[in-house]
Amino acid sequence: MLILDQPKKPGYLMKRVVLLLSFISIVICQPAEAQKKEKAKKDSVKTGFNFGGVPVVAYDQDVGFKYGIVLNLYHYGDGVRYPLYDHSLYLEWSRTIKGSGINQLIWDTDKLIRNVRTTFEASYLTEQTLDFYGFNGYKAYFNYPLMNKDDAGFLTTGFYRMDRKMLRLRADFVGNIIKDRLNWFAGLEYYNNKVGAVDKEKLGMPDATTLYEYYTKEWNIIPLDQAGGGQQTLLKIGAIYDTRDNEPNPMKGIWTEAMLLFAPKGLGDKDYGYTRLALTHRQYFTIIPRDLNFAYRLSYQAKLGGTMPFYMLPFVFNSPPWDTKNGLGGAKNIRGVMRNRVVGDDFFYGNLELRWKFIHFQFLKQNVYLALAGFLDGGLVTDDYDIDLSDVPQEWMYLFPDRSESLHMGTGAGFHFAMNQNFIITVDYGFPLNEQDGPKGALYINLNFLF
Repeated sequence: MLILDQPKKPGYLMKRVVLLLSFISIVICQPAEAQKKEKAKKDSVKTGFNFGGVPVVAYDQDVGFKYGIVLNLYHYGDGVRYPLYDHSLYLEWSRTIKGSGINQLIWDTDKLIRNVRTTFEASYLTEQTLDFYGFNGYKAYFNYPLMNKDDAGFLTTGFYRMDRKMLRLRADFVGNIIKDRLNWFAGLEYYNNKVGAVDKEKLGMPDATTLYEYYTKEWNIIPLDQAGGGQQTLLKIGAIYDTRDNEPNPMKGIWTEAMLLFAPKGLGDKDYGYTRLALTHRQYFTIIPRDLNFAYRLSYQAKLGGTMPFYMLPFVFNSPPWDTKNGLGGAKNIRGVMRNRVVGDDFFYGNLELRWKFIHFQFLKQNVYLALAGFLDGGLVTDDYDIDLSDVPQEWMYLFPDRSESLHMGTGAGFHFAMNQNFIITVDYGFPLNEQDGPKGALYINLNFLF
């Protein structure tokens, strides 16, 4: 069996740096005088209904080429609170060539219940090739040749993949303790996860055993009663301290949250119950008023007790209005690192980002700005998910190296198109600093700033 560590090729980092600098130079080559005139213009206040809608023709390294449509309808009322809205209705229908599907509706408002911000979500999310690399970060060895058809050690392109169909229903409520500073929140989330091996015949993959099949059918690492998925209901309570001056892209202020999640045994179809803690701190600094800011995020999430089924591990939990559908790695937390690469009972992650709004203008009576960003992301497992390796044959034990966990890091740059401050299209390119986290860089096209 061929085992390779994938040494870096000459110029691996340099090629990506050149690519990023070339991209940035093309975007910012605007006449200096025109930029000054555009910056002098002030945003016009929006009232009533406004919407941003785009056909989705995008690319995400984790899920492939994406197509569909995204609509975001805003109601600003009389405009007194602009850019704060009264109602936001977000709808997405999209598919990818790797078999992912998003069917999602999110309604966010502070007008339904007096003095309470309410968020409802209904989502059906499908993944025919969901990333699965095992557990506990670098203690799970990533052997790229097993899934690279150009390599002598190739088995199947789906070796590190699995199938998941997930229904999620969510209701979140946020209210004031100290107005414009300290908030309470409570919520309820329901998950119905159906998981299994990839359909190799349907996807045209070689019929070789995948890592997920080894973990379930061959090595008994994943218990039989978890192998097909299950239902979980989470009860959430917590507090948020928020002094941000603007929600979509704050120029100053902090957002600190503490959240407890309870999964009672009686509210799922399996005998699993647990308690989880999530602590997250975000802070924003103005460097140049209106145009240049620095932002960072730190988060620690840990199991306090009980037993979590494996299919609930690859989620990073956030307080409202952010939704939850990703684990550590990929577009939403460690850009450049493979999705779900960092999975364990407890984990930590952080992000550093410098954001520059280099031009402001009005287009079709809409307020628009363009921005660039540079970022550094990282995360690691701080407490392992317990696994039993007694049924793993010796020839496969190299997949479970006896080594310490360390930071998984990704870095890169991004471009942002923002309309009326709330509707933001983001293009990020990141690459891993360790090839155990991915053999190459990754491109992500999404909505909104990362945090």
